[in-house]
Amino acid sequence: MTQSTRFAAFRAQDRQGYGLVTDRGLIDLSASHGAAWPTLREVIEAGRLEALADESGGREIDFAPGEWRWDIPIPSPEKILCVGVNYPDRNEEYKDGQAAQSNPSLFVRFPRSFVGHEEPIIRPSVSEKFDYEGEIAFIVGKPGRHIAEADALDHIAALTLCNEGSVRDWIRHAKFNVTQGKNFDASGALGPWLTPFTDESQIADVRLTTYVNGDLRQDDRTSRMIFGFRKLISYISTFTTLVPGDIIVSGTPTGAGARHDPPLWLVPGDEVVVEAEGIGLLRNTVANEEPDGSKS
Repeated sequence: MTQSTRFAAFRAQDRQGYGLVTDRGLIDLSASHGAAWPTLREVIEAGRLEALADESGGREIDFAPGEWRWDIPIPSPEKILCVGVNYPDRNEEYKDGQAAQSNPSLFVRFPRSFVGHEEPIIRPSVSEKFDYEGEIAFIVGKPGRHIAEADALDHIAALTLCNEGSVRDWIRHAKFNVTQGKNFDASGALGPWLTPFTDESQIADVRLTTYVNGDLRQDDRTSRMIFGFRKLISYISTFTTLVPGDIIVSGTPTGAGARHDPPLWLVPGDEVVVEAEGIGLLRNTVANEEPDGSKS
């Protein structure tokens, strides 16, 4: 297995599955392994990512590019935990004179709030203040509670990307929470695939960028994160047991649309591209929600 190994969840021929993405197309692994491991979550729990990659080397593709649609890589994670304000310049955007907190700010998202690569993200009908947040996410591979920072990276199975789309005026819709503005159906994206985690060099100093319609909006490096991957795993596992398939979204750099003057909200037809070195490129266009909840 190499750092170029890419596992994806997909839809094709009226079914869901998972496979290995190659330059030629998609090798369907679920056709032969789905009975034992229905999704990539179960593959990760069984510790079989590396074995499946090795077994599939040289196989013919089952789907050519364009013959499948992308799903979020882990379709039913037990938990999706997101980190707020995790880059120095992002903290300064709040202009409240406060230093970064000594512990991470966290909130949860639901799987239904995400779509896959090249699927439209949906601006809800109740708000025009729809925003982007490019982030790196990682997938838990080994369960644990009270995980020491020294051991934390042993619990990462894979990396992926996230556009943690936010509906800004619903983030402060009540006194204390952000749940509403972070969980509109199909408002964010995850993918395109899982890049298996092999060593710390994959996350230590990675450039993360977000483009909107080709315009560079966010640009930072993981080496500048306030709370690194080790700290996040250790801290989160203090209060909840991490299990295989859990997704932790590690925070977004400065440059989200809300922080421009005037704000640069996403509108239908916009294209958002999140990219990180060695992990991949996540692309989505923006569509409007219809009153019945469908997209246009």
